[in-house]
Amino acid sequence: MLNKYSKLILTGSICLDRIMNFNGRYKDLIQADKLHVLSLSILINDLSHSRGGTAANIAYSSALLGDQPILLGSVGHDAKQYIADLAGIGIDTSNIFYSDLPTPTFTVLTDSDNNQVGGFYPGAMSDISTLTLKPWYDKNPLVVISANDPTAMDQLVKECVSHNLDYVYDVGQQVTNISVEQLKLGLSQAKILFVNDYELGTILGRTGLSESDLTAMIPLIVTTLGAEGTRLSGSTIAVPISVKAIKNIKVVDPTGAGDSYRAGFLHAYLRGDSLDVCSELGSTVATYTIELRGTQTHTFTLADVINKHYSAYGRNI
Repeated sequence: MLNKYSKLILTGSICLDRIMNFNGRYKDLIQADKLHVLSLSILINDLSHSRGGTAANIAYSSALLGDQPILLGSVGHDAKQYIADLAGIGIDTSNIFYSDLPTPTFTVLTDSDNNQVGGFYPGAMSDISTLTLKPWYDKNPLVVISANDPTAMDQLVKECVSHNLDYVYDVGQQVTNISVEQLKLGLSQAKILFVNDYELGTILGRTGLSESDLTAMIPLIVTTLGAEGTRLSGSTIAVPISVKAIKNIKVVDPTGAGDSYRAGFLHAYLRGDSLDVCSELGSTVATYTIELRGTQTHTFTLADVINKHYSAYGRNI
C-alpha cells in the first residue's frame, strides 16, 4: 500500500441475502393518507438468494481488485463454506467468529424505480463479545466500521478512539437504529464518512448538526448520489468536488452497489490516488454489481476494470 496504512480491516455484517424485485412502484401502491393502516401485498417478479453483508461485500470486490483485506465479524456455523470461499479469493478470514446463532439474513424488496425496503435479522451479528481490534493496535491499520450490530459499532468506535486507530465510518442502514449519542461519537473522530444522500439527511436530522458542522468535523465525506454520481466534501477539501457516475449502465439490481463502490474507492485511496480518481474507480467497480442480480455474483480482473474505467473516464489507473 502506498498510503500510510499497513492493513485494511473491514468490520460489519456478513450475511445471507434474500433479494426480491417487482415490476411496479411503491409510490403507486402506498396511499399517503392511509399510512397509519398500511397493508400491502406485492406480487414478486424475481426472487434470489445470495451471499452478502456490507463488510463481506466490500471484501469480495476488494479481493477481486487484488487487495487482501482482513474481514472481522460474526457468523453462524451455517456459513462455514461461505467463509471458506471468501478465504479462497484472498480475504483474511482468520478472525471470523463462529456463533451458535444463525447467520444474519437481509431481505430486501426493490421496485422498478430501484427504491428499496429491507429487513435485517441480526442473528450471529449480535454475538459480538469476541470482536476486538487488539491484534492491530500497533499495526497502523485503516478500520472500516460499516453497518453491524449497533453495540458492536459503538464498541469498535470506542476501541479506535482509545487506541488512536484511524477509521472510516460507514453507518449505512443502521443510521436510524444506533443511538444519537453513539452516532455523534462515531462522526466525531472519523477520518472518512461514507453516506448516501438519504443517510446524510437522516444524520443531520437526528444529530441536529448542520451540513457545515459536519464538513468542519470530518476530513473527508463521500456522499453517493446514485445516477448523479458522488459529492466529495470535508474539512480537507476547500471546495466540494462533484464526480460523475458512469452513464448508460443497465441496472438489473442496485443491491450491494454501494459496497462495491467502497471497495473501488478504498483500493485507490490506499494507494494515494487523488480523490476524484478514488471516486471514479468506486463508480466503475459498482457497475459490476449493478449489472447483475446479487451482491457477490459478479467477477472481474484488474485488467477488466482498467479497460472499463478508461472507456468511462478517459483515464488510466
